Amino acid sequence: MPIVTLNRSVLLTGIALGYIFQQPLVTTALFLIVLPAVLWGQKASLIYFAGSRLFRELNRNAETESPLLMRFNNAIAVIMLGAAQLAFLFGATQAGWIISGMVALAALIALCGFCFGCYLYFQFNMQRYKLFGKKNTSGAEALQVE
Repeated sequence: MPIVTLNRSVLLTGIALGYIFQQPLVTTALFLIVLPAVLWGQKASLIYFAGSRLFRELNRNAETESPLLMRFNNAIAVIMLGAAQLAFLFGATQAGWIISGMVALAALIALCGFCFGCYLYFQFNMQRYKLFGKKNTSGAEALQVE
């Protein structure tokens, strides 16, 4: 959880500083920092790398969060920050800041105790279950943890 908190704090702080200084490149940097974590998992995350070293002692006894859930949350952030980059690129600066602000707001709310991405992940899985039923647990899929 210390690394999850660090991830949320980096997103919130970065977007806030980018907005204050009117520097969309800060959101571009955040997009590029979070993207490898979505594509290749937590081992490719710069934030995970830094957090695992900075919080080595804290991490030993800390609560954990599912890597799948963290990847889902980061995917939402990457999609939103990617959309903001497109808005900035096409001159819709206000739209870019609004989209980036939604990521910052979600990070702030998560730091306060309610993870909106976690709620979406739960709803996504509930709807998937309603549509397709229980996943097949035969063969290699039985080895994966949901």
